[in-house]
Amino acid sequence: MLTIYGVYRSRATRNIWLATELGIPFKHVPVTQPYRPHAAPLHSRSPEFLAINPNGHVPSIDDDGLIMHESLAINLYLAKKHGGPLAPANVTEDGLMTMWSIWAITEVEGKALEVMRDPKGATTALDGLKAPFKVLDDALGKSLWLVGGRFTVADINVAECVRYASAATGLFDGAPHVKKWLATCQARPAFKDMWAKRDAEPA
Repeated sequence: MLTIYGVYRSRATRNIWLATELGIPFKHVPVTQPYRPHAAPLHSRSPEFLAINPNGHVPSIDDDGLIMHESLAINLYLAKKHGGPLAPANVTEDGLMTMWSIWAITEVEGKALEVMRDPKGATTALDGLKAPFKVLDDALGKSLWLVGGRFTVADINVAECVRYASAATGLFDGAPHVKKWLATCQARPAFKDMWAKRDAEPA
């Protein structure tokens, strides 16, 4: 069975969302960040978890003995393993899904996290997001989804990075295709199920 390590208020949400979309049964082991010790009995710098992930970060998975880290790589792996419409249909789609996932990490995630932590003060990060948001908006202006004209793992991976900037409403108003796409992603039952459990977790 698949085991996902990480609390809901972490990047583990990405893997939980994908697993729920695919209907993959999984065991959830809450592992919190060291600065949130109240959120779970096990934290990511504990000897027990470091034996699983020596980097000391969540999430990680154990998929029948295969240990993996890095949330977006985990999603790409799980999608390809289990197949279906979320997975790449061919090598071209595989390349595009990988490209968008890496793009989300390099162009969006860091700046979006700054905006989430300080929505009013992160002006440099906010300015830095305008160009990648235009790139994403232009792509979504051609198709509702990022790859293959359908909802895929690429949309989950990118949406979960873009989500961090949600407090910057003006940024989204300037990128209407991104705004519509993110709302459509987050209207999916699997996202709503994951988010409800996240909301129920100690802040």
